[in-house]
Parts: sequence; C-alpha cells; structure tokens
Amino acid sequence: MSVTATFKIDYHQFLDENGEAHSDLPGGKLPAFADNPADLVPLYRLMVLTRLFDAKAIALQRTGKLGTYASSLGHEATHVGIGAAMREEDCLAPMYREYGAQFYRGVKMSDVLLYWGGDERGNDFSVPSHDFSWCVPIATQCLHAAGAAVAFKYLRQPRVAVTVVGDGGTSEGQFYEAMNLAGAWKLPVVFVVSNNQWAISVPRSAQSAAQTLAQKAIAAGIPGVQVDGNDLIAVRWAMEEALERARKGDGPSMIEALTYRLSDHTTADDATRYRENAEVEEARRKEPLSRTRKFLEAQGVWDAKQQEALEAECAKQVDAAVAEYENTPVQAPEAIFDYMFANMPESLKQQRDQHVKEMNDG
Repeated sequence: MSVTATFKIDYHQFLDENGEAHSDLPGGKLPAFADNPADLVPLYRLMVLTRLFDAKAIALQRTGKLGTYASSLGHEATHVGIGAAMREEDCLAPMYREYGAQFYRGVKMSDVLLYWGGDERGNDFSVPSHDFSWCVPIATQCLHAAGAAVAFKYLRQPRVAVTVVGDGGTSEGQFYEAMNLAGAWKLPVVFVVSNNQWAISVPRSAQSAAQTLAQKAIAAGIPGVQVDGNDLIAVRWAMEEALERARKGDGPSMIEALTYRLSDHTTADDATRYRENAEVEEARRKEPLSRTRKFLEAQGVWDAKQQEALEAECAKQVDAAVAEYENTPVQAPEAIFDYMFANMPESLKQQRDQHVKEMNDG
C-alpha cells in the first residue's frame, strides 16, 4: 500500500482571548501591518461603530421601524479584517451580515437600513458600485464571486473576488460548485467561511462530520486554513496572504474564520429555544471587541477616556444614519414596474397604467 496524498489544516491566532500576543509568533513578532499598534486603532473604531449600529438596527426592528434584520454581533473582527485587507478595486460578494467589511469599503449605514426596511434602493449603494448586493439565498454568492473572478482573469486585471459564506452554507451545492470551478480554472477568488457555529438552529456538530470546514477546500484542490475569527490581526493576515496569492496568479484560497453568533440568527429568530445560555456566555468571553481593546490598552494607544469619546461619536454617526433613513422619501408603488426591463413588455405597461389610475382615483 502507498499513500497517494496527505493534507493538513493550519490554525492561526495572534491574539488570545485576553488580548495578549502569543509568544511563539512567526518571526517572533506580529505582522507588518500591526507593527505599530496605533495603526490598528482605526479598525477598532470601525468595529465599535459596527456594533453600535447593530444594536440600533435591532432596536429599530423591535419598534416596527425596520423589517427583519440579521445581526452581526460577535462577527466584527472577521468582517473588518476582511474589508481592511482588500483593495478598493477588488470585489466583495457578501452574505447578509458583513456590515463591517462593507462599511470599510464605503457602504453607508443608511443603505443597510434602507435594505432591511424593505427598500431595494439600499442595495444600490454607490460605493463601491462594483461590489455585489446582499445575498439571502444561501451560498449563491459564492458563484457570483467565482464568475467575477473569471472576468478578472479573462481581462488580465490584478483584482480579486472575495465571498463570505456561513458554516451552514458550506453544505450547499453552490459552495462546492464555486470552489471546484475556482480550483480547476485557478481563479483569483477568496472564499471566507464565517463559522459562527450555528446555521440558524442547527449546530456545527450536526452539520458536518468533517473535523474542520477548511478541509472542504482540499476536494477542490485549493489551500484551506483556519483562523481565530475573533482575532482581528489573524483575519487580516490570512486575508492578505490569500489575496496576494490570488493576485499573483496562484489561484484561490479558503479561510475558515472561527467565531460565534452572539445574537439570534435574525430578529425573526429566538435562539434561547435551541441553545444554552452557558454556551453563549462562554463565547462572549472570547468576543472580538474586548480582546482588541485590551491589546490596544496594553500597548498604550487606547484608554477609557478615548473609549467614552468614541462611543459618543459613534452614537452620533448612527443617529445621523437613522435620520437619513427615516427621512428618505418612500418610492411610488409603480416603481416596482420600472426597473426590470429596458423595454417594458406591453402586458406590464397595461398593469402599470391600471395601477396608476387606481391610485389616482383613490
């Protein structure tokens, strides 16, 4: 008997749950972008802004001012780390809760509120216009990213497509199909699995017998790694490595970011019905904001006074976004007819005219 092939999945963590850097770091130090801890402050500020926005959005939903909303609580390091590593010209094909990455790339908070408020104009964000809109159908965004990567390779552009999928999404056929295409065609794309341990009410342990989700990349012939998704530095480092690999023409990568969904799946969910509070509290001890703050404080670049000022500043920004959302004029009902066809079929024209007449007649 001979061994045809062997594989391994590496795990990377730079900051532990107490915000302390590991003593056995590669090269004995943090990655270059973290050499000066002060350079991480803008990323921490965005993480705080994202969390305060998230809390406000949930409050709006609970008071009837927003539709069903998908919280990002606990995912801030993963999302901001993704956004910080990407270039402006790269393309993001998100799922439906990657607000930190999108804010970094220029999407407005009011756009997010419009979308979850039922106004599709929220999906038409002007910056970055080449990114994909939110994708609620599970894992189909992986195909979108692979398709964009085909275009980048065909046009010989040094751009990379990035997509994010949940742990449950890795069981979908579209996930495998996108990775298989990316591996076979050596496409410039990065697949990020945001493993928050729950696919709505289904725990990770019941979803797959695989020891890791990262090893699913092996079947596609592409490298897969695991990182601590609550470690901002680890996520950004892994993303930069994967993006550079793709940009050089070496093909796709997959990153499994281990994090935890501290919230309900969406505001239409009640997670207390299927998971124990002790599990949530254990995960809360490892959450990303406190970890990053402890690290910055230990490095002497952050303190309680700065934290208080930041939270006040973020609250003002969120309130301004809410005001913009609430003051956005409602679209006329006939708008549902206006944006599907360049040349509207006669049958739809008749329906539209009838609808306008009925509205005008009261």
